[in-house]
Amino acid sequence: MQEKSRVESGMSLDFKDRMAYGDYLKLDALLSAQKPLSDEPDEMLFIVVHHVQELWLGLIIHELEFAMRHLREDKAGIAFKALARISRIQEQLVAAWDVLSTLTPSDYMTFRDKLGQASGFQSHQYRLVELLLGAKDARMLAPHRHKPENFARLDAALHAPSIYDEAIALVARAGFAVPKDLLERDFSKPHVFNDALMQIWLQVYREPEGNFELYELAEELVDVEDHFQQWRFRHMKTVERIIGHKKGTGGSSGVGFLKTALDRTFFPELWSLRTEL
Repeated sequence: MQEKSRVESGMSLDFKDRMAYGDYLKLDALLSAQKPLSDEPDEMLFIVVHHVQELWLGLIIHELEFAMRHLREDKAGIAFKALARISRIQEQLVAAWDVLSTLTPSDYMTFRDKLGQASGFQSHQYRLVELLLGAKDARMLAPHRHKPENFARLDAALHAPSIYDEAIALVARAGFAVPKDLLERDFSKPHVFNDALMQIWLQVYREPEGNFELYELAEELVDVEDHFQQWRFRHMKTVERIIGHKKGTGGSSGVGFLKTALDRTFFPELWSLRTEL
């Protein structure tokens, strides 16, 4: 017996002069971007995983900038949704390393030479995420000078307040005595732990009901950093699993370079207060 067609009478089937699914998503451009430089089958995996990560990083940037804009407008509640979404996106980023870790050392060595000096630390989107979160380091912008548009965007983020700076400003507008040097500073420099600020956050945590908006903001930020550090750790372990302690393709120390990021924090007072509570 012939199976009945699943086509329904109301379905749009003729797209000669209309926008279809692939047109809306620009799938021809997206799916044609995977172009391995070797004939090795595992290079496609390597490219796809990194393309997927770049798409997720782009969405994180979109959500971070949305959250920062609403913090500036004293609309923290709206920012919370974006921050919560970022944490869910980061779960996808962490899971991507599980897929890449199926690449064995032998698999990778069949095409590693095709990468030349290309390396993940040259991702301008990853660098922008770090800048928006507060990891300010002007020297890390150097690999992007050859792309003026990308460099200009990164340079602007370097000199602008990070999301933590916006959070601190919101705390000040809520009536807390935030030190002036935290509000009026050179934002191209990383935030440095400030005990007075930690005491303010401690007050927020000791009286969460009376300061619930700031309390929730702090927890959303911690959640974002927690997931970000999980992503960094899985990145480091995936690299170690595949290439051991070889130098990175971009000239870095590889695993050693990735480990240095694990000891750095974006929001130091929010982590230190846990010991003091």
